[in-house]
Amino acid sequence: MAKRLNEAAKLIDRNKTYSAQEAVDLLKQTAKAKFDESVELHIRLGIDPKQSDQIVRGIVTLPNGTGKTRKIAVIAKGEKQKEAQNAGADLVGSDDLIEDISKGKMGFDILVATPDVMKDLSKVAKILGPKGLMPNPKAGTVTFEISNTVSELKKGRVEYKNDSFGIIHVAVGKVSFDNQKLVDNIKVLIEAVVKSKPSSSKGQYIKSISISSTMGPGIFVDQKIA
Repeated sequence: MAKRLNEAAKLIDRNKTYSAQEAVDLLKQTAKAKFDESVELHIRLGIDPKQSDQIVRGIVTLPNGTGKTRKIAVIAKGEKQKEAQNAGADLVGSDDLIEDISKGKMGFDILVATPDVMKDLSKVAKILGPKGLMPNPKAGTVTFEISNTVSELKKGRVEYKNDSFGIIHVAVGKVSFDNQKLVDNIKVLIEAVVKSKPSSSKGQYIKSISISSTMGPGIFVDQKIA
């Protein structure tokens, strides 16, 4: 693995930033794993992540999806359950689904809930929280707009949020994607992050942008794209 990574790194000029198209072309050349690797976008921000008013977080629908099939569960009542089923949710329920979660049965990747059931969901918050599955209004997963939310999540809606180092990491597709589809996804995500700049953030907002495949080296992308 180390040998393969070193060989791939030789194709990249670490002192250069590439256009999005050039970066994707290079990424395809350096992705040598025997599986369809994810393509990850990394954006280093000039923020102070310790300041709550400088947290960068949002949601955006990638035009070409992520290439991942995600199971979506919805906890709601009455007509909202039918709405979730019609929109294509994989699991739909209320108290029964909460009971399953309490027993550790979580056959889903994303959990959506209506605001009126959040008090019931608090019973399993300690189970969902550590796994990053607790519905959150800022992530758009606590809502009465069930149909739109499930549809967007199925199409490729992703959440982005900076980590403790002020860096955003998001999967923007698969190596098998058409090059232009990857470029389009990258541009849409960067544009969303730029629009999310906190008013309290001063100085250079975007410090660096890079992409990499799951097992490949990082490739710096020209910030002119932003």
